[in-house]
Amino acid sequence: MQVLIYIGITLLTILGMEFVAWTAHKYLMHGWLWIWHEDHHKPHHEKHGFFEKNDLFFLVFAIPSATSYIIGLATPQRWLLFVGIGISIYGLIYFLIHDVYIHQRFKWFRQLDSKYSRAILRAHGDHHSKTYKEDGESFGLLIVHPKYFRKRSEWKTKNAAEK
Repeated sequence: MQVLIYIGITLLTILGMEFVAWTAHKYLMHGWLWIWHEDHHKPHHEKHGFFEKNDLFFLVFAIPSATSYIIGLATPQRWLLFVGIGISIYGLIYFLIHDVYIHQRFKWFRQLDSKYSRAILRAHGDHHSKTYKEDGESFGLLIVHPKYFRKRSEWKTKNAAEK
């Protein structure tokens, strides 16, 4: 029974991290920490080198994960270990989808062909169509608005009609 609880904590943490990431992206990265995130919105030809200041957010998210591991292993609060594991798994998923798949920073795999993978690309492309911190949309990664499951021409036409 305890194993199922720990699996549940891990899975709930992974799901919860999508909302933490969305909130951090919208209000911190596109807010007072724009100075770190701005270079991520610049066209590739304007960047200098492999790393971006935006990569510092890896450390921001690694700190609560590492802290959860340490406290979960060093105290009777074992459940915190599984919160740390969930944060780490979400970080791995984020890295693989965002840095490897979407931005192709590593050429490990190319285009995936499913409605979901195309929706993620459309949503992220829409987010990156804005180069300033204001007027952004689609701040999440794994949970995308249903409009992105339709072809781009269909949702752009529907959005224009709704305005």
